[in-house]
Amino acid sequence: MARARKKDQELDLDLEDLPAPARWREWMGRVEAVIFASSEPVLREKLARVVGKSCNLDLIVDDIREELRGRPYEIISVAGGWSFRTKLGFGVAIRTALGASQKSEVTPANALVLMAIAYFQPITRMDLSQFLGREVTRDAIAALRGDGLIAAGPRTPALGAPYAYVTTDGFLSHFGFESLRDLPDMEKLEDAGLLGRGGDSMDGDILAAELKGVLGLGDDEDVREEDAASVGS
Repeated sequence: MARARKKDQELDLDLEDLPAPARWREWMGRVEAVIFASSEPVLREKLARVVGKSCNLDLIVDDIREELRGRPYEIISVAGGWSFRTKLGFGVAIRTALGASQKSEVTPANALVLMAIAYFQPITRMDLSQFLGREVTRDAIAALRGDGLIAAGPRTPALGAPYAYVTTDGFLSHFGFESLRDLPDMEKLEDAGLLGRGGDSMDGDILAAELKGVLGLGDDEDVREEDAASVGS
């Protein structure tokens, strides 16, 4: 009985008994359900566990996105996978109904540190301080690590073998980046006067303001709020 029950619960991946349109709809439903239920970006290999070998996941996601047009949430590519997020512009409504976001606020000062790490990782705290022209405290590093945005990378050969810091998948997920390639090009920042030529200086006030757009730290309407799974729960 137990063996028969286990067999009954096995997921039919290929759905060969269904006509092609119905098979595609079932795959779409499975993929959407998995992404919706996950609090973290869902990687391709995990979604492949619920569809047939002939299923093109990119086309499935494209069709789901098309059906979500006009809805207040969408599927985005982030951290090497896919995730549901509420669309830009609904931050005020969400906060009015549910209160402040559960996500930690990144201060402008720490955002500068975070951006420097993102661009120049792996980088030590001492090098960060030299680059930014002010001391980067252990508290700032601890805050970013506590939020899961950075992690300790390799130790450097300098005296004391200090850790160099790197960004995490949590950084990508938090700010809706698919990869670090989504960060603005360094030459564009230089051309805009936000970064000194050769990377030797930064205007903290100007760059902090720019980061509000880049990292989603701007006005309420520009902040990505809770993911759709949280809104729907």
